[in-house]
Amino acid sequence: MNQTIDLCKQFAFENVDVVRDYECDIQGIVNNANYQHYLEHSRHLFIASRGITFSQLHDDGIDVVVARFSIAYKKPLHPGEEYVCRLIAERNGLRYIFHQAIFSKVDMKICVTAQVDCVALVEGRLKAVPRLNALLTE
Repeated sequence: MNQTIDLCKQFAFENVDVVRDYECDIQGIVNNANYQHYLEHSRHLFIASRGITFSQLHDDGIDVVVARFSIAYKKPLHPGEEYVCRLIAERNGLRYIFHQAIFSKVDMKICVTAQVDCVALVEGRLKAVPRLNALLTE
């Protein structure tokens, strides 16, 4: 799936949340680093929706870590504003690629798009994890 993914129509998971005041800067918009937190939280919720948590994986000797993060800012979010975070995952070799987008819930306009590439470390070594392959890309 190397083509651009339309997360307005095609997605595997979504969650809704709200911007908290402390996540905003002096300009009254979400600080850019907080979008990364929103996206990470959504990936964790996605994994949990598949019946496993990152802590369970860690206890099994599997650590899923971010290898690359690319984000494009389109429209700012503001305090109290609800947003929808959507994602779809694919596998490419040893990488798990998460295509994500954040939309303002009020008008469903895109605020952020991102691609997050993750890899699995098993006992500290880069390795394929068949169990994860099925969970993330079904």
